[in-house]
Amino acid sequence: MICREVLNFIDSYMDHELDLVRQLELEQHLKECSSCSRAYAERRSLQAAIKSAPLAFEAPAGLEQDVRRALRRAAGTNTSASAKGFFPRLGWNWTGWFAGAMSATAVAVALIGVGPRFLQPSLDDRLAQEVTSGHVRSLITNHLIDVVSTNQHVVKPWFNGRLDFSPSVRDFSDHGFPLTGGRLDYLAGRPVAALVYHRAAHPINLFTWPSPPGEDLKEKMLSRQGYHLIRWSHGGMTYWVVSDLNENELKDFAELVQK
Repeated sequence: MICREVLNFIDSYMDHELDLVRQLELEQHLKECSSCSRAYAERRSLQAAIKSAPLAFEAPAGLEQDVRRALRRAAGTNTSASAKGFFPRLGWNWTGWFAGAMSATAVAVALIGVGPRFLQPSLDDRLAQEVTSGHVRSLITNHLIDVVSTNQHVVKPWFNGRLDFSPSVRDFSDHGFPLTGGRLDYLAGRPVAALVYHRAAHPINLFTWPSPPGEDLKEKMLSRQGYHLIRWSHGGMTYWVVSDLNENELKDFAELVQK
């Protein structure tokens, strides 16, 4: 991709609307082009600012139940059989139909105002999709590892000068999860460290980058496209683990990282 195409596709990329081939091409360009990378970071910052308070609107408690009740009332009114009023042969109750239509309209107006808040994916959902895409991309483009080594004292220094933080790198060979290397990746609008481990023939990507100040998230398991993911944040760092490994063994690996 050239810069003009990347700038045209950035919004679609942020909304996860690109096909896999274009997504991979765009992400590769972002790694190589500092100008487009800055433009992408600015778009992400703008997106975050728009979604933050006081612009964000928190839907009132119980709104969903109120909307559902209003829809049921409207549906019940519309289907009531009456021979009164106009169109007697059709059995329409014109007054009831009009009231039902107005109720449905009011519900539609309410949904227009708050619907996007219900449909908007959570931060976990967005990051889970990015992490899964990063894992799949590393496998299908044969770019799983930039620095190949089972020695943590070789892998850790490799990131010096390539990132604005120093990732913690450990080898878990004694527990059946050998370190096989690391690489740079791009997630959450920034370069991140990707540490690569294996469990038999199953590659495991451990993504890590600095957390927002004060953030401390408990471990959470997710699944996307047949892959298992675990995320947590602690000690000023965010961690995402992803693999096609079974849930129990992936949890064992995540526990080793957190010790």
